[in-house]
Amino acid sequence: LITVDGECLGGIVQAQGGERRIVWAGSTILSAGGGCQLFRESTNPAVATGDGISAAYRAGATVRDLEFVQFHPTVLYLAGASRKLISEAVRGEGGRLLLPDGTPFMERFDERGNLAPRDIVARAIDHEMKRLGAEYVLLDISHKPAPFIKEHFPTIYARCRELGYDMAMEPIPVVPAAHYTCGGVITDLNGQTDLPGLYAIGEVACTGMHGANRMASNSLLECLVFGVAASEHITATLDDTLAPLALPPWDESRVRDSDEEVVVSHNWDELRRCMWNYVGIVRTDKRLQRAWRRVDLLQQEIQEYYSHFTVSNDLLELRNLAQVAALIIRSAQLRKESRGLHFTLDYPEADTRKPPTDTILTPEQSQDIDLAM
Repeated sequence: LITVDGECLGGIVQAQGGERRIVWAGSTILSAGGGCQLFRESTNPAVATGDGISAAYRAGATVRDLEFVQFHPTVLYLAGASRKLISEAVRGEGGRLLLPDGTPFMERFDERGNLAPRDIVARAIDHEMKRLGAEYVLLDISHKPAPFIKEHFPTIYARCRELGYDMAMEPIPVVPAAHYTCGGVITDLNGQTDLPGLYAIGEVACTGMHGANRMASNSLLECLVFGVAASEHITATLDDTLAPLALPPWDESRVRDSDEEVVVSHNWDELRRCMWNYVGIVRTDKRLQRAWRRVDLLQQEIQEYYSHFTVSNDLLELRNLAQVAALIIRSAQLRKESRGLHFTLDYPEADTRKPPTDTILTPEQSQDIDLAM
């Protein structure tokens, strides 16, 4: 993003081919989605790398509640394949979660059993996988008639068949996966951030609609409502926007092509594993400290690489992922309780001594936070 005197005036756009353009804009809308590709297991598309959150934060916008990351409890597990979401409706229609040996386990974690909320189910699966050293648990709806399954879940059934599983005949292997970033860039009811000229719509934003735990499908309605609100606000204030500025072209004269692109892929893999292991479904102070030390080192390496070599799409996404990782860790360390999607073994209950509060980070504040506490 381009900022002049504390106002957003557009951005630098990089196309898939690598060419870059400076685009002036009186109003800029971020609709870049969340950052759940930050975790090793994710339901998100490959482009969900936190680009909007990271760009807005670097430009000076405030972010809120990034510790609240929603993990979907059941995605199809197949080593080496992308993760396919298995709808919670499968459990709603009688699907049962089982250990690899076929033993039911949800009743030990919640009286609602397999119908417990997704954050409780995700934590239960995570606990059992870690306890047993298992790669996955099983989801079984094969006790239902095959026509019932094919009628109610035609897409899921077909997807499983493509990957070699018949859910009408056998249990399918599932794991939890990062699904939705509830926090993001703070906006008002017009979708406007606290950086003049910048708007944020959808998962990149934190409008207050989701709180500490998003309800399914509310995110789609949020996009529609705030998309309309932002467009109306921009239209009503067009006369107040600044005239285009004369900006210099992008200068690549002081960088060179990298001869070690493998560094980017290695750092990407290390970052995602670190976040999955230490900042995932269940957290502790010690895990967060470990994650911070690793992410801090990765950010230093990434910044050095960014400063000396030609910028690629993969490098940009890695840089943005690392920035969002640091923000999630900061936010999680500051919340000394378990609430909503943030669960820590060191503070397993909500802090009822005071009203619930948001975790708010600005670029200026973050420099003063001691993360080694």
